[in-house]
Amino acid sequence: MWLRINSNTQHYQRLNTSRSFWFLVGLLMACWFGYQQVKSEFQRPQALLVLGGATEREVFAAKFARDYPELPIWVSSGSNPEFAEWVFSEAGIESDRLHLDYRAVDTVTNFTTLVDELKAQGIESVYLITSDDHMRRAQIIGEIVLGSRGISFKPVAVPSGRTPEPVQKAVRDGARAILWLTTGYTGANFSQGRIE
Repeated sequence: MWLRINSNTQHYQRLNTSRSFWFLVGLLMACWFGYQQVKSEFQRPQALLVLGGATEREVFAAKFARDYPELPIWVSSGSNPEFAEWVFSEAGIESDRLHLDYRAVDTVTNFTTLVDELKAQGIESVYLITSDDHMRRAQIIGEIVLGSRGISFKPVAVPSGRTPEPVQKAVRDGARAILWLTTGYTGANFSQGRIE
């Protein structure tokens, strides 16, 4: 009888320790995300980061960029170079401000392929431009990937007229961003090689 009570006591102690551990992890993550949110509110963006996947994002970004003539523009796996250059040129954007990068195959790699380059350029804050239906997922990934290099962002949503993506996509790609952070591997095959 005493052995059974002792065994149950040990089980409850381990369960409480496990709960305490996960509560602490959750609390630390909430504090980190809160800190990043506050930081991004006070830090002036130094560049525009446009996520490819829909041409309306580039068209919007070209118009948006006219209000910030000193900021460089980074487009990650957007439309073909000729169209992208034409869109920005038509908006009066000088070509030396435009950086087109086609290494990304999905939303996670939109961030992971450019984050170190942005950091090397001394960029600590960006305007993050993507479609409104895609923004939740982009923000989660951005908090993890950009945040890992001390880069904050201000989200700028492009109206799409579409309903927001399922939460499952945001959770999946948030996990992939954490995987990249811990292993350097993006799990790109999880999204079947599509820009999403």
